[in-house]
Amino acid sequence: MTTAATMPNIAPSSQSDPLQLIDVDYVRFHVGNAKQAAFFYAHCFGFQIEQVSDLTTGSRDSATYLLTQGNIRFLLTSGLTVEHPASMEVAMYGDGVKDVAFTVFDAERAFDRAVKNGASVAPGGEPRTIRDTHGTVTTASIRTYGRCIHTFVSRTGRYDLPTIKQGGVFSPSFKRLDGGIANIPSDGAVGCAPQSGMGTSILSINDYNRKNPCGLKYVDHLVGNVELGKMNHWVKFYEDVLEFKMFMHFDDKDISTEFSALMSKVMSSGNGLIKMPINEPAEGKKKSQVQEFLDWHCNTPGVQHLALRTDDELHSIAALRSRGVDFLTLPPAYYDKVWDRVNTMLKQHGHEAVREDHNRVRDLGILVDSDDEGYLLQLFTKPLQDRPTLFFEIICRRGAQSFGKGNFKALFEALELEQERRGNL
Repeated sequence: MTTAATMPNIAPSSQSDPLQLIDVDYVRFHVGNAKQAAFFYAHCFGFQIEQVSDLTTGSRDSATYLLTQGNIRFLLTSGLTVEHPASMEVAMYGDGVKDVAFTVFDAERAFDRAVKNGASVAPGGEPRTIRDTHGTVTTASIRTYGRCIHTFVSRTGRYDLPTIKQGGVFSPSFKRLDGGIANIPSDGAVGCAPQSGMGTSILSINDYNRKNPCGLKYVDHLVGNVELGKMNHWVKFYEDVLEFKMFMHFDDKDISTEFSALMSKVMSSGNGLIKMPINEPAEGKKKSQVQEFLDWHCNTPGVQHLALRTDDELHSIAALRSRGVDFLTLPPAYYDKVWDRVNTMLKQHGHEAVREDHNRVRDLGILVDSDDEGYLLQLFTKPLQDRPTLFFEIICRRGAQSFGKGNFKALFEALELEQERRGNL
């Protein structure tokens, strides 16, 4: 999904639309051990382990860590009891995305509109407000494909989104970990009061990440995998319930190799801010990556990958590789043709040629593609845990608004090599 790195300028008249999506408030993962997962994402991807809600803050049934980088906010949640939904979901699906939350002007109005449009209420998803003397956070959740939900979030006072982006406390149930309890003066500047009992390991990794940034800015898009024959069902869901529109689509002729294929439709929010491709498997000689995902995800739809935007692909990929992130490997022959293909299209549309160092792009294994608006650079990690059910894409856009169609064949052949190694092709 595409989001603005800062609060977008929204016309006052648009605030009358209950489903006006302002930003991605957060992406919540259900994980087996939130503390350990926090260190994995901090070490490998450069996130700040910023805040926590756990037993020490009065949360008796779950522990949640807030990780931030640029305008990306991840919530990592583990159940502290066997009955907690996160505990049960991890047992079924492994670690993965549970909730993609949207900041709105009024969460209750957005929820009411979505339900009127046909949405099902997520378990425990009725509107609720958490408040203290500093402000409020109102949430309400609806179901989407498979295990996933969307939560509408509206904030007031010191919990509003601009303050959160400055490092303010995420919600009344959270406390800061990276230097102290947030102390926000009346002028809005964020400071920190010393906190006792601070884990030196968290301070150390946060300090290292501040000095050695990976350059990830925000969530560019988020891809969901659904069962064979269900893509159009969920396309209609986003059109009817959330009032999205189709941005572009790809069929099995666009996304196929000798062995496998899939189909995809990209859904976009009314203002174009949020983009969510939906994939379904297509018939092929062997299993597609979507079918592999479903096989290892209890035949349940879910989020396959998050695309994280950077302004400097070469820096980000080099930094992530140095931290031990595993990426897909492309055949060397890919670079024999890519520059002519990409630069020819750019010239036809009056755009500059790819300015990044070609040899460095090849050495880092980065894919390049172009459309009529410019070019993009992208690279995909291998699965982030033992089940092949979730990975990240690191993407840099130089004007291009597409999704790397010219790379589909090379990418899917690389994915098939990994599937074959896992015995899943």
